[in-house]
Amino acid sequence: MNIVIVESPAKAKTINKYLGSSYEVLASFGHVRDLPAKNGSVDPDANFKMIWEVDPKAAGRLNDIAKSLKGADRLILATDPDREGEAISWHVLEVMKEKRALKDQKIERVVFNAITKQAVSEAMKHPREIDGALVDAYMARRALDYLVGFTLSPVLWRKLPGARSAGRVQSVALRLVCDRELEIEKFVPREYWSLIATLLTPRGDAFEARLVGADGKKIQRLDIGTGAEAEDFKKALELATYAVTAVDAKPARRNPQAPFTTSTLQQEASRKYGFAPAHTMRIAQRLYEGIDIGGETTGLITYMRTDGVQIAPEAITQARKVIGEDYGNAYVPDSPRQYQAKAKNAQEAHEAIRPTDLSRRPDSMSRKLDADQAKLYELIWKRTIASQMESAELERTTVDITAKAGSRTLELRATGQVVKFDGFLALYQEGRDDEEDEDSRRLPAMSPNDALKRQSLSVTQHFTEPPPRFSEASLVKRMEELGIGRPSTYASILQVLKDRGYVKLEKKRLHGEDKGRVVVAFLESFFARYVEYDFTASLEEQLDRISNNEISWQQVLKDFWTGFIGAVDDIKELRVAQVLDVLDDMLGQHIYPPRADGGDIRQCPNCGTGRLNLKAGKFGAFVGCSNYPECRYTRQLAADGEATADRSLGQDPDTGRDVWVKAGRFGPYIQLGEQKDYEEGEKPKRAGIPKGTSPSDVDLELALKLLSLPREIGKHPETGQPITAGLGRFGPFVKHEKTYASLEAGDEVFDIGLNRAVTLIAEKVAKGPSRRFGADPGKALGDHPTLGTVTVKSGRYGAYVTAGGVNATIPAEFEKDTITLPQAIALIDERAAKGGGKGGGKAKKAAKPAKAKKASEKAADGEDAAPKPKKPAAKKASAKSKSESTSKARAAVPSTAKTSPTKAAATKNPANTPAKKSAGKT
Repeated sequence: MNIVIVESPAKAKTINKYLGSSYEVLASFGHVRDLPAKNGSVDPDANFKMIWEVDPKAAGRLNDIAKSLKGADRLILATDPDREGEAISWHVLEVMKEKRALKDQKIERVVFNAITKQAVSEAMKHPREIDGALVDAYMARRALDYLVGFTLSPVLWRKLPGARSAGRVQSVALRLVCDRELEIEKFVPREYWSLIATLLTPRGDAFEARLVGADGKKIQRLDIGTGAEAEDFKKALELATYAVTAVDAKPARRNPQAPFTTSTLQQEASRKYGFAPAHTMRIAQRLYEGIDIGGETTGLITYMRTDGVQIAPEAITQARKVIGEDYGNAYVPDSPRQYQAKAKNAQEAHEAIRPTDLSRRPDSMSRKLDADQAKLYELIWKRTIASQMESAELERTTVDITAKAGSRTLELRATGQVVKFDGFLALYQEGRDDEEDEDSRRLPAMSPNDALKRQSLSVTQHFTEPPPRFSEASLVKRMEELGIGRPSTYASILQVLKDRGYVKLEKKRLHGEDKGRVVVAFLESFFARYVEYDFTASLEEQLDRISNNEISWQQVLKDFWTGFIGAVDDIKELRVAQVLDVLDDMLGQHIYPPRADGGDIRQCPNCGTGRLNLKAGKFGAFVGCSNYPECRYTRQLAADGEATADRSLGQDPDTGRDVWVKAGRFGPYIQLGEQKDYEEGEKPKRAGIPKGTSPSDVDLELALKLLSLPREIGKHPETGQPITAGLGRFGPFVKHEKTYASLEAGDEVFDIGLNRAVTLIAEKVAKGPSRRFGADPGKALGDHPTLGTVTVKSGRYGAYVTAGGVNATIPAEFEKDTITLPQAIALIDERAAKGGGKGGGKAKKAAKPAKAKKASEKAADGEDAAPKPKKPAAKKASAKSKSESTSKARAAVPSTAKTSPTKAAATKNPANTPAKKSAGKT
């Protein structure tokens, strides 16, 4: 028996069919080990020794692999053909060695670029060993990210309260977005005018020509800066006679673009379909892993994480055959096209993304794919075929025109182009981030000395515009140009920035949020080198050199760590106030825009005497008055926050009720009608707005779709029970009985079909239940002398240590991930001495189970579990007094009175009630 390890269960099932009964294919479900999320997992003092920990979810799968190896002849590691795939194979092998599951089995590593029978069978004939250099490059990247995250993030939390973690590459990508925001804010519009004449040829054909010169001087786009200048030229052009001076027609060729890389696929899917990079990659993953075609699951595209642009010779041959069949021999070039990557550090050994079989035309595949899969497959197929088609032949024409007005001579110019042979344009044209220019217009036939008539004259005032904000596509393109990140990281980088609230996507453009701008300002002020584009790109180059076995991975880490830890040590001595002063100065233009009355931008609008400055609280930075606490004026950083007024979108055609976007306590939502439109006791129907969608982007069509949820997709073929699609707290989902499966794209909730839903439910069941709900099981530190095991946990109100039912909050001066056993014991003993008995807080939990469950759900979902603000001293004393009087009253209740279990516990030991309440909140 031969044991084959792949990454996904869908892939395992398909490959097992290809290989037959002498093979058992098992899935690792991705990575099986990682660095524990605590300090010390990478030790710079021990030559960057790394401690790996098996993912609890992977433990069972690894045990299954170990059992399967008993009596097996070979272990074949067939994970993905990239650095991450190599690392997963290495991790699986290392765990098997630790488990002593390997005896005399032969260990082989195979890679295939497509999941087809031919590709897999061919790969099995050419096994190799695990590539140690690729594994080293993976370890260096993982260690770098860990060291930056676990060293810089705590500094960020201490010096900039309310800020979240700072990743190595994410921070640089965030800087790109925030630098663009700064350019926009600093931009000063400049006035300019354009004059465009609509002229008629002798045959009566109209075309447009722009003023480009006057009185022997050239006129550039911004040269006419005032209305008076424009009016002067207008008068001359109105009196002028026009004639063609010269016609210059030049042939030109336009070549097709290379086949898709990961980056260009993400860019084009974003431009043409509005797909987020993460969504594009999830769809591509499905196409790569395979779709059921004629009873057999077959991979439709090659591996989708690549920066190579070449395709296999057999694919080129097939593409040329398809072009000849579909478009004719005139569209087939004399020789095959070869491409070279332009991106920095491209891995040329990787093939571009292409269909595995180009004879599978998009029209024939659309019936077997869902809507988004069909769109992406068609895009990849067209790009691949077009890349091997003949060039387009164009004719670019420039017509120079003279306008004579008395003694003045003015010059105009018209430009355009004509497609003589469409070539690859017959199939595919790449999208653009910017609008098409006037060069694409077609000009009528003209000859020198032709007299022209003026039909009309357009004089238009313009103002220069700031550079546009990045779209997801243009940001990926810019990152690739700078050499930041790699194909497998672009989508996750953008997703992390959005998830952390550092950027928001509005009208397909990325806006830098206040919290993101504060983080970037902090890093640029105190860690400038580590957010420089060139530095990050050079580090990527070094990682690539490691993968080429040119340099030692430990040496790269050593060179980085020496300077980095020095920068961290320097800032540790700074006070928060000093940091805020620097950021206040750096972000001044964003925080304090000019006032309409021209007054002091720093003057407090509330008290009139205080000065506004940047302050920090538990939930982030804000602007406050220097006269605090006498003046309590505060506001968010941006002075022009988004309006929160309710607005009507129109009427629901079914009920005739108005559909509203409303601002609620927990954020904006959709509501059908007003309370007055409903019977007494009946509540208006409401729907949440999906994460990442701005309330300003919601129109009536989208609102009605949201109000229609949840919707029934159909009946499950096995149980007959309904499968529904809806939008919940954790995003879009499909549900069958008690099983929930997340949907990757928000729009999918409206059009997902039954087959896709059944597949998602099956995959979720195969993965087993995830621990989304329930309390944090914690991490054991050791044993208390008398109370048993000491555990560190995360609770609703922050981190705490517990032993024998005594819970003690971890103070701010300690870190949850670095607290030692002696420190934890001291905290527990101190808490016990103050009256924190065993089982503290159980009565409160019993009394409010729903609230406790809500808190655990929130913590498990990754939301910030920040402690509530403390009550003022006077209120606290009042609350204490009330608690004591309540305790006395309970103590006076006769023993024969009926009481609840909670009240009975309080009656039994009233003195401990406040302590128990405190312990329960920990």
